[in-house]
Amino acid sequence: MRWSQMFIPTLREAPAEAEVPSHILLLRAGYIRQLASGIYSYLPLAQRVMNKVSRIIRDELDRIGAQEFFLPALHPAELWQESGRWESMGQNMFRLKDRANRDMCLGMTHEEVFTSIARSEIRSYRQLPQIWYQIQTKFRDEPRPKSGLLRVRQFTMKDSYSFDVNWEGLDASYQKHYEVYCRIYDRCGLRYRVVEADSGVMGGRQSQEFMVVSEAGEDQICYCQCGYAANLEKAVSRLEPIVDESGPEKPELVFTPNQKTIDEISNFLKVKPSHQIKTLVYISKHSPLLALLRGDHQLNEAKLQSALGIEARPARPEEIQEIIGASAGSLGPVGISKIPILSDQNLKGRKNLTCGANRDDYHLCGVTPDKDYVAEYHDLRLVQSGEPCIRCGKPLAISKALEIGHIFKLGTKYSESMGATVLNADGQQTPLVMGCYGIGLERVMAAAIETGNDQDGIVWPCSIAPFSCLISVLNTKDNQLVEAAENTYQELQRRRVDVLLDDRDERPGVKFKDADLIGIPFRINFGSKKFKEGKVEWVERSSKKVEDINYLELVPRAISILQEAGIR
Repeated sequence: MRWSQMFIPTLREAPAEAEVPSHILLLRAGYIRQLASGIYSYLPLAQRVMNKVSRIIRDELDRIGAQEFFLPALHPAELWQESGRWESMGQNMFRLKDRANRDMCLGMTHEEVFTSIARSEIRSYRQLPQIWYQIQTKFRDEPRPKSGLLRVRQFTMKDSYSFDVNWEGLDASYQKHYEVYCRIYDRCGLRYRVVEADSGVMGGRQSQEFMVVSEAGEDQICYCQCGYAANLEKAVSRLEPIVDESGPEKPELVFTPNQKTIDEISNFLKVKPSHQIKTLVYISKHSPLLALLRGDHQLNEAKLQSALGIEARPARPEEIQEIIGASAGSLGPVGISKIPILSDQNLKGRKNLTCGANRDDYHLCGVTPDKDYVAEYHDLRLVQSGEPCIRCGKPLAISKALEIGHIFKLGTKYSESMGATVLNADGQQTPLVMGCYGIGLERVMAAAIETGNDQDGIVWPCSIAPFSCLISVLNTKDNQLVEAAENTYQELQRRRVDVLLDDRDERPGVKFKDADLIGIPFRINFGSKKFKEGKVEWVERSSKKVEDINYLELVPRAISILQEAGIR
């Protein structure tokens, strides 16, 4: 491809709304353009990167016997109603009606569609296992699109699904995907961590995320030197037990005028935050519930929703007043009998604690869980940086990270709700045991830029760069130079090298800036002065290392370097 004929609309400055490096550089380097909020057009350079990522994914999935499908993006509501997700997806789902007034949606994911095929076509365990996949456009009505391709409303995903007759089969399919994902991301040149994750609305028994540490990340991961790693939504830590002093026989009412926060009560009553009960009111399916934690702990909403099995939101101030009869800051579990109470497990076995009295300006001292109130215990706490690792006890670290892939053991969540069964070896009908495995292609592209850039532009991993090599003609008026560059271009193309020829009539400085901006891994500079000496410059984008190469040895030397880089 010749630069003069290719559409690469580079910009010297990025639009003001672009904040993270990948967004800034994808716009400046002419890879993408915004059509609407959270909706982007991929220009030729971006599409070349997407195609290379797709090829790597297909290559690795085909190696394990996965079969590629292409399913509709437009789904009838009935499928999602069967699985129970028509309601649970909430406003994140794009919904519409057809001309016959039937409810439809744009697919966020394809568990329901794949399950509907499996239940119609798979009859016996002899047809299993199956691994099916597709690379398809997905839609999510993201409430706050931002950060370029990292939070969008239309995106491309590889989603694959495994179908087995039992859990042992699922374990094997899941492990295959784990290994495939590692190979995919290794080949894409990404530095990643595999972390334990919350399954969310996908459901299932177990899931893991593949994360790239980056300040642009919208997630946080918790990890330790020993190898423990988890999404902060799922993370746990080891806390030393607290020994409480004995208190009164029953809770005592204390006047606490205008004392609302944990710190205010701590100072006013001389009670440590760790000896207080934090009481939060949430609404789930229009019904209230209480969530309890130690006063010095924060609620992990993902853990709360996992414990509930459905979504929940914080109650509004007016709702709290109506439900409890008191304002936030004066709330507690004592005397609550008609509202479910979920407590963090770190309150179990405690005594002589302080909490709100459900009466403004009053608190209760000497409260004992399981004596003065009844609660259901779960892990609801948000882990903090520096807390001891659950495995080895060393301090945990927390970093921002980008999710680039997620694998789930779905189990029978969808097969049971949608009636997808097969005959097992004993001749009995049994639900299909499923796994689900996703990769966001745009996120792979954005993550590569977030971790591969400098002050001059993008530094692509060699395997997914839009071109492997760039030939830059620094003096287009030198016919001998132009002819030599053209011959090299033709020969590299003949040898199937993905090469771009910068044949524009521009100053060398402009060409160098553009080359660094778009991030091609290797550049060959054809300059008149050095070419008279029979030499050309070979420039490595990542290190900026420059090497003079004899022109007569250029093509075999180029092939050798590209092969060493793994991009032949």
